[in-house]
Amino acid sequence: MNITLRQLKVFEAVARHASYTRAAEEMHLTQPAVSIQVKSLEEAVGLALFEQFGKQIYLTTAGEEILRYARTIAAQIDEIGDVVARLKGVSKGSLYVAVATTANYFITHLIAAFHREYPEVAINLSVTNRQALLKLLQDNRIDLVVMGEPPADQGLVGEAFMENPLVVIAPVGHPLGDRKRIPLKALAAERFVVREEGSGTRAAMTRFARRHQVELQPAMVMTSNEAIKQAVSAGLGLGLVSAHTLELDLYANRLQILDVAHFPIVRHWYMVHRDGKRLSPAAEAFRAFMADHADTVWPTTAKAAGLVTGQA
Repeated sequence: MNITLRQLKVFEAVARHASYTRAAEEMHLTQPAVSIQVKSLEEAVGLALFEQFGKQIYLTTAGEEILRYARTIAAQIDEIGDVVARLKGVSKGSLYVAVATTANYFITHLIAAFHREYPEVAINLSVTNRQALLKLLQDNRIDLVVMGEPPADQGLVGEAFMENPLVVIAPVGHPLGDRKRIPLKALAAERFVVREEGSGTRAAMTRFARRHQVELQPAMVMTSNEAIKQAVSAGLGLGLVSAHTLELDLYANRLQILDVAHFPIVRHWYMVHRDGKRLSPAAEAFRAFMADHADTVWPTTAKAAGLVTGQA
């Protein structure tokens, strides 16, 4: 059986995207070249790996089995690179990191600092929502993930490295803007622009409301922090966002943080990986660097926000 690593890599990309076009874009190939690689693999194994219904492609049973082995082989090849790096005693190679959308407001600054110290490490960064991050971890397609507290029942290891305070924001000039220690009951009469179900921020808001027995009415759902901030600035309601997202908005006087009792809701950012996963030297260096340099990020935001965190 004549199967090449290139065939397996192309096949895995097509299976992951469920699209020849997107796989071609990722691998910098033409779509016909991708089709040829998949066809060659199918001929080598003697089985169809995909079936098509309309414009959608699906893995066959054989395709699902081959995909499992393709990912195992890819992981083993990465481990070979890690072993070589250890033998050379250097931290270089490729590092695959994925972060929650809110973390994108600070992660690039830390990556830039990391790159200055480890210029030979090539970092591949993905920014996505919590559910997609968990899927990447489950499929072992990522080295490290920066996210909120990981679930305890999915075989993950998480290390808290920085505070992630959630605050209530309002447009400048809002009637509640000048009040101190606003009682929670005052928020019950306000409209809220909120994140979608499944996001960490929405889950934290739900838990907080239940804990303090207050009803916070979602009047509009947005799928990004930027959309929430724009909606709040336009007067469509109050918002609940991470303080890390606000530095430029506060500086430009577009938004204000309300002084609400029991706020901020103090959560943490976690560095997460699969339990039992052997981290490469580059991943270990990145994990340690993040823990050591996180305090260079938060003071800037805290100063701009006039915010000191405490227990919710």
